[in-house]
Amino acid sequence: MESKHKQRILVIDDDSAVQVSLALLLKQAGYDALCADAPKQALVLLAQQPVDLVLQDMNFSLQTSGEEGLQLLADIRAAYPALPVLLMTAWGSIALAVRGMQAGAANFFTKPWDNTQLAELVRSTLDAATPAPSGNASRQALDAQFDFSGIVGEHPRLLKVLATIGQVANTRAPVLILGESGCGKELIADAIHRNSPRKGQAIVKINMGAIMPSLFESEMFGHVRGAFTDAKTDRKGYVASAHEGTLFLDEIGELNRSDQVKMLRVLQDQTYQPVGASRSDKADVRVVSATNRELAELVASGDFREDLFYRLNLITIRLPPLRERRSDIALLARHIIGEVAASYGLPPATLTPQALEWLSAQAWPGNIRQLKQTLERTLLLVGGSELRQADFVAVEQHEHGGAAGSQRLGVDGMTLEQVERHMIVHALEQHQGNISRVAKALGLSRTALYRRLERHNLGAADGAALS
Repeated sequence: MESKHKQRILVIDDDSAVQVSLALLLKQAGYDALCADAPKQALVLLAQQPVDLVLQDMNFSLQTSGEEGLQLLADIRAAYPALPVLLMTAWGSIALAVRGMQAGAANFFTKPWDNTQLAELVRSTLDAATPAPSGNASRQALDAQFDFSGIVGEHPRLLKVLATIGQVANTRAPVLILGESGCGKELIADAIHRNSPRKGQAIVKINMGAIMPSLFESEMFGHVRGAFTDAKTDRKGYVASAHEGTLFLDEIGELNRSDQVKMLRVLQDQTYQPVGASRSDKADVRVVSATNRELAELVASGDFREDLFYRLNLITIRLPPLRERRSDIALLARHIIGEVAASYGLPPATLTPQALEWLSAQAWPGNIRQLKQTLERTLLLVGGSELRQADFVAVEQHEHGGAAGSQRLGVDGMTLEQVERHMIVHALEQHQGNISRVAKALGLSRTALYRRLERHNLGAADGAALS
């Protein structure tokens, strides 16, 4: 049956061949297509008639800086904040597309594109935006519709994330969660599963950085009896355990190239082959993945397969770091201090207004995880039913030999990579190079920590002898 409203898509590109190709593809997929050559014409068309999606090029002149494309994106976002935009860019400009996604684009694709993948991306982007929720949806309104227990906050950027979860949870589309370490990506995965039709089945969580390459197939796909020396019985793998449920692939950016091929098959046709088995098995799984790295940049550098990337990021959720939603820090601190006190069997504790102001002013490069560690450490060392600003300052100075807290948390002007290196060096020094303790303090597996040590060219000299 024909839809009452045929969705309209605007293609913005100064190359007429690109316009014709995309318009044909979109019409074959059942959409109305409009075309514009330049930003000014595009904005005129958007003002004249309703549009459901924009496919926008990043360059409109001989210069390839992408500034024109970013400006057009900003203009569209300002005038039509609910209108999703898909960016198109040349293969060598993926970093530019990443900037565009950070500025609010829904996703991106590269030229030349794969028609099937692009049609799927267009469909999933429209599904996620239809019906479009109110941009001013309150936390109370979202909680009335969905179960977001455990996720604390009311900042507009967090509310946008929650609204997106509400839109996509009911589908089986793969979701990629991007965000810095410690900002709550696993909670988002839990919320997607909890609000989906699969909530009655298991969510199986795997830290991809913790699986040794030699054990990858056995861990993920299981094995049959006799497949290798120690295989005394058949064993189900993670994929089979997630049948009719959700498979959460944490730290997906740590997966090596050879194992990426094996994961691709699960995503493509929902089949896998246990080690030693003669035939493949089917598994109905919904895949949610997460990483603190920019997968698109790993694709551009050749460290991550392009086909797997497009399978994983059909829907992308960017989780804001804590410093970009400071208004939530007081709410989080009160929630966390209550949980910590209860977990240790302590009486309820409160935070003074000055303590909350101090906590809200910190940079928190380790995000919510670091905030929780600070609250937990201060409560245990200071005790008492009320924590003051002076308590946090005193504990911080005690932990760091009298060093001012601002020196420890002062990372203004650093890139994310520099902040990560800064935190690893600090943890190495604090734990005298004990890898197990450093990994635990940073919320990483030993394997993932070793990879970061190698990436940042860190070794024994940076934290005594590594052990």
